[in-house]
Amino acid sequence: MSLAGALLVLAGTVGLVPALAALALAVAAGCALACVRLARLAGAPPRSAAPAVSSGPGVQFGPAPPVPSGLVAPPAPVAPPAPAAPSGPAAPSGPAAPSGPAVPRVPSGPTGPAVPPAPEALSRRCAALLDAAVLAVGLAVAVLPLADPPYRPLVALVGLAVTAPLYAVALLRLPGRVRLTAAERLRRVVDVLGLGVSLVFAAWMLLPPGPVSAVATAGVAGAIGAVALLVTARAERRRRPGAARCSAGAATTLAGLALLVVLLGHHAPDRATLVVAPPLLAGALLTADGAGRTAAGQRPRHGAPPAGWPVLTTPAAIAALAAGYRLWTVGEIPAPAIALGLAVVPPMVLRELLALADQRRADRRAGEACTPASPDDRRLGAGPLAGLADRDDLLRGLARREGGALLVVELVGADDVPAVDSSVLVEVARRLRSGCGPGDLVARLAEAEFAVLTDVGPVVAYGLGSRLLAALTEPYPVPEGLRRIRVSVGLAETAGGDPEDVLRQADLARRRSGQLGRDRVEWYDAYLEEQLVRRLDLERELPGALARGELDLVYQPVLALADRQPVGTEALLRWRSPTFGTVLPDELLPVAADLDLLGEVGRWVLDRACRQLADWADGGRKLWMAVNVTPRELAAPDFVVRTATALAAYDVPPDRLVVEVAEPAVGAELPTVVARLAGLRSLGVRTALDDFRAEHASLAQLRRLPIDLLKVRPHLIGPAPDGHLPLIDVVATLGDRLGLEVVVEGLESDAQVAGARRAGCRYGQGFALARPATAERVEAWFEEFGSAPR
Repeated sequence: MSLAGALLVLAGTVGLVPALAALALAVAAGCALACVRLARLAGAPPRSAAPAVSSGPGVQFGPAPPVPSGLVAPPAPVAPPAPAAPSGPAAPSGPAAPSGPAVPRVPSGPTGPAVPPAPEALSRRCAALLDAAVLAVGLAVAVLPLADPPYRPLVALVGLAVTAPLYAVALLRLPGRVRLTAAERLRRVVDVLGLGVSLVFAAWMLLPPGPVSAVATAGVAGAIGAVALLVTARAERRRRPGAARCSAGAATTLAGLALLVVLLGHHAPDRATLVVAPPLLAGALLTADGAGRTAAGQRPRHGAPPAGWPVLTTPAAIAALAAGYRLWTVGEIPAPAIALGLAVVPPMVLRELLALADQRRADRRAGEACTPASPDDRRLGAGPLAGLADRDDLLRGLARREGGALLVVELVGADDVPAVDSSVLVEVARRLRSGCGPGDLVARLAEAEFAVLTDVGPVVAYGLGSRLLAALTEPYPVPEGLRRIRVSVGLAETAGGDPEDVLRQADLARRRSGQLGRDRVEWYDAYLEEQLVRRLDLERELPGALARGELDLVYQPVLALADRQPVGTEALLRWRSPTFGTVLPDELLPVAADLDLLGEVGRWVLDRACRQLADWADGGRKLWMAVNVTPRELAAPDFVVRTATALAAYDVPPDRLVVEVAEPAVGAELPTVVARLAGLRSLGVRTALDDFRAEHASLAQLRRLPIDLLKVRPHLIGPAPDGHLPLIDVVATLGDRLGLEVVVEGLESDAQVAGARRAGCRYGQGFALARPATAERVEAWFEEFGSAPR
């Protein structure tokens, strides 16, 4: 549309098309397109916004990163479905066992809710008002070629008079407006005065000498309104990008109409009116685009620092150029005009004084934040926290610095005290100050969340984060004794980026640190953000997956290595999501654990496995089936009773069921695991230790665990680096002495199968023997087993 408008203006300029006709066609076409888009918004029901992530007070980011102009929000990035695991448990033995990088769950609490309230939606009435304003512009310009020349200024003036109030009411109804502070209102007024006075002076200088007409007055009033809207758009472009585009569209539209009124009122040539085509066309398209962004849920970012404004250069340049033009064409400037030109100076000086005061205030807070506390402060306990910078100071510091790094630090109580009390926070502030350099800015973002802004590069900043981590994890003296806290540190490079984005990235890295166990420094990367979006989507969809019938089991046969006859199967959990594809247990179970759904999922898996065992038994297949459980599931007081109930419900012999628990997760819950496994064996259920590592600690605790099967990985089959026998031989011998059957899982080649058999292992599973498949395919495999080599 912009290209078509440019071609029409060019045709009108060279005389191929009458100038007013070219103007009318270009502007009417652009307004028609904008009106169609706005009419759709006015006729559609308000669209609910997708859940967003909060990275701290006032920092929101949606389920997807920003997108190019013209689009509002891309679909949430969905990772491709993970391939089926070659072998292994249906579930890792606990949240500590995922194979890929864990994705942090967004916590709730004072540092930011997991899903903040949805942003206000664009109302139909607001969209209709914007549509009416754009329509009024298009009609006013389209009528110009049809009107007699004496009435054309009146037509343009009516268009300006109708459009201005429609825009004013619509912009006041846009969602996300925040109450400005007194200082912000003062700065806004000073900006409008400075630029507005300079434009009035410029209009006086550019108009021909003589009395001021009503047309000129209307044009100047429209220009002043456009200036106010332009200043507002510039100040709001970070806080409310959609509303800022609407304001910018209204500003360019009103400026174009005001210029058209002046040109027509002073009987300018028709070709001169073509200069208003670009602002009128751009204003209509900007209005539609801004309304579309707002309607789709672009979130207002409250608390973002206002955008800078060239308060000194722009008004002064406008006044100087206009005065120079007047002197060149007329030769003199009347005294009242000189006074008006001098009136441009006070707003500029006042604005610079306000900016200087803000700078000094921020520098003073930064100096206080990096100054060690005095003995009196230590005694009173309030000084270190009171002297820290706040979030606004941090954002201003980020906006001023071109390089460096930002560290976000979160504290969580350890032991049995999850909260961090005020006395500990005072000591935390003192340790942060003493560990930072003189130019570093220390800020407090929330109750137990701090930030450090430093000028050093990211590698040196990582070292700073490590030192702060070591200092903050040292015990804290309290009246009850010593108290420990857990610390998560996230690091992001500033690199002159948007302050809100930098803070969000550092907070994402801090969340990752918390998900991976805390007491570590994590570096932000873009992959982390994509995974977080996917994690949030999984958390939203998983609670209803079981009711929708989306959970499924696949079964991997376990074969006797001597004759490769099937002796059992292992049940592997899958989530067949219509949105995400197949989700494997490594990704599914940590989400279920965070949502407290492990018990529900585990009961479903046990029930489905017992039912399948019963079906195969009715068909003459005497197989055993392994079901994976986590220590958290085993810790449930009714786990043994539930297992006995499921076996009885389907009349399954207890020895046909094998309950597996992964060895790496057993250590922390060893007494509970031993008690539950012993209870299962008393029922006749067999038990297995999965993913046995054959380390010294593993061998030491093997005698304590009441198990029947030992499952190992094929990496034990290769020769030992010191020339000794492969570890699989040691494990097989130990298993034989303890009366344990050894199952080698993850066999992917014939060489691995042969090595496991040579070591004396009886059973094996893996892609080299049989792949996981649905129950129907496994049954067909059983039927064809005798006629097809496996």
